[in-house]
Amino acid sequence: MIRVLVVDDERLVCAHLRRILEAAEDMTVVGEAYDGAEAAEAIIRHRPDVVLLDLRMPTVDGLATVEWTRKLRDPPRVVALTTFGLDEYVLRVLRAGAAGFLLKDTPPEDLISLVRVAADGHVVLSPAVTRALVSGQADRQSARTRALALVAELTGREVEVLTCVGEGLSNEQIAGRLYLSKATVKSYVSRILTRLGCANRTQAGLLAYDADLVRR
Repeated sequence: MIRVLVVDDERLVCAHLRRILEAAEDMTVVGEAYDGAEAAEAIIRHRPDVVLLDLRMPTVDGLATVEWTRKLRDPPRVVALTTFGLDEYVLRVLRAGAAGFLLKDTPPEDLISLVRVAADGHVVLSPAVTRALVSGQADRQSARTRALALVAELTGREVEVLTCVGEGLSNEQIAGRLYLSKATVKSYVSRILTRLGCANRTQAGLLAYDADLVRR
């Protein structure tokens, strides 16, 4: 079973998400929290696999919660919940280590599928919104320059794998596209994260966008 913690300061939202997720046979909502402080306690108590986290909350906000979660020995996959229009804040959360983000109006069937993807260790991003976010960065040129310098240190095959990560492909999908084994892809991804100084696939994917490896 995939253990999910739902965090949102609106109790109706939490109840709605619980109803959607628990309709799936392989998912259970282990708890709800209504601000960042409660979320920290619930993560320690319930040890969820995935945390669906609202960004704007009282007491402790989503960014602080993501940063705290990353320090845990075995952190859950944190997926930010947002509404369109929080561009800069969403980017800060992704760069802080969130596994991705979903819009709150994501269709129920898609939400279930994406939680499964996140639990499996892959990036959960809304491609159209992500492109808009990255394209709209105030420091776009600075980010691009840094990304290009980092990517220049990679081998050709590593760049191909990074491009696939930026497109949100799973290891299995990358293996199929590049005619590699899943084990080889996993090794490449691990090495790429280390060489780029990225904490997870989400950060590597954003760097791929910055370096213009992924079409906007």
